[in-house]
Amino acid sequence: MSVPIYLDYAATTPVDPRVAEKMAACLTLEGNFANPASRSHMPGWRAEQAVEQARKQVADALRADPREIVWTSGATESDNLALKGLAWARGKPGHIVTTAIEHKAVLDTCSWLESQGHSVTRLVPDEFGRIEAEKVAQAIRPETFVVSVMHANNEVGTLNDIEAIGRVCRSAGVPFHVDAAQSAGKLLLDTRQLPVDMISISAHKIYGPKGIGCLYVRREADLGLVPLMHGGGHERGMRSGTLPTHQIVGFGEAMALMEAEREEEIPRLMKLRDRLWSALAELPGVYLNGHPEARLPGHINFSAEGVESETLLLALRDLAISSGSACTSASVEPSHVLVAMGLPRERALGALRISLGRFTSTEQVERAGELIVHALGKLRGQAV
Repeated sequence: MSVPIYLDYAATTPVDPRVAEKMAACLTLEGNFANPASRSHMPGWRAEQAVEQARKQVADALRADPREIVWTSGATESDNLALKGLAWARGKPGHIVTTAIEHKAVLDTCSWLESQGHSVTRLVPDEFGRIEAEKVAQAIRPETFVVSVMHANNEVGTLNDIEAIGRVCRSAGVPFHVDAAQSAGKLLLDTRQLPVDMISISAHKIYGPKGIGCLYVRREADLGLVPLMHGGGHERGMRSGTLPTHQIVGFGEAMALMEAEREEEIPRLMKLRDRLWSALAELPGVYLNGHPEARLPGHINFSAEGVESETLLLALRDLAISSGSACTSASVEPSHVLVAMGLPRERALGALRISLGRFTSTEQVERAGELIVHALGKLRGQAV
């Protein structure tokens, strides 16, 4: 059985061999395996040094102070810490502004906070999946205690203007949280220039290990986040628990590699993306979903008229790609992102996501284009 061509890098990425090598050195008796909180002996000091070096690597990529990086288990936990931490710090019901196209880590957290007495405004994007800064400004109330808007959408790849939205929030005196799981490392996030107070990141989106991430918390903002977990006061009291040295080291190395290679990688991915889309765009009834320009460099989300995505996926077993549909007990429902963008139900049900990455080759892109064109022609009953 052949191994499918992997084109689903928006969901998760393999650990880069260079990252894995650094991680492996933290796992054995001969390596840097000690508890970084054990400061009474040399192995513990070395582990702490490795953790702090990784913290600096992540901070440098964000143009941040290392003290602004809080280790978490990933962007989901970071989102929870940012939103719940601010809500609990407030101590009374307040108002949250977010969007209808956020990752479930934000949407479900907001829904839970809603059940606890807070009110939530979920902004609807335009037809391209973008949230305008003016909409955010109009939604902010005197009791608004946080605005949470993602940088890059995980399904359609559309980029939001977080600088403009941040200026709105800064002007209103409201903390601004950004889920940057899809964009961190891939695009420059300069916290010296961006008016953003909190940023959520996952290592497994940037060729690092699963189970580790961080929350950037601007020190000047003095947010006073209440932690989700207690028990030891690690991470300056914001996240208790023994630190996984090997995962943190892997995260730091992955971020450093992304930073070093970003300027070359962006145009390479854009070229591959455009090459693949040019093959698909020639087909009748094929539509690009998301913004045609303001989007991630390696991301394509498209719909094929008259063909449901699940059916097309079955015909593309040699490709590892994703649909935006969600299976329920009784039916298949379209992506909440595409629905919020106003796509017709049939087009939303026919959507597929392709996300190219570090290990995607020109040959794979060409082969993927051939397979998709062939499968669509066959499913539509055309000569192939």
